[in-house]
Amino acid sequence: MSDSDQEFYKKVIRRVRWNIFALGLVGAAVAAYLRTIQAGLAFLIGAALSYLSFWGWQQLVNALSPGAKKRSPVGFIARILLLVALAYAVVRFLGLNVAVAAMGLLVSAAAVLAELVYELIYTRT
Repeated sequence: MSDSDQEFYKKVIRRVRWNIFALGLVGAAVAAYLRTIQAGLAFLIGAALSYLSFWGWQQLVNALSPGAKKRSPVGFIARILLLVALAYAVVRFLGLNVAVAAMGLLVSAAAVLAELVYELIYTRT
């Protein structure tokens, strides 16, 4: 990858992270307003887990890039299992709304779609 491609990739990742953060906060506020504080908390926890999942996928992509040191897939699998266990524990023991938490898990996908729309509108190549 050239330096300009590397810089473009860094900018895209930065914008997606900010989108995840903003969508998570706005979604939590809307869920708390429309439902209850617990629903807002469930959405926020789902959004946080969504960010961790996005980070894990980013690590996987970086590991597959040329010149990256080879890593065992055990670490990636362990992170995914940890995320699943954490999500289960949060929903089970805090008694949060599963549907709202699942909506929070979709925040990273919405952030990536927002970035795609941004790139379609604002890049003129």
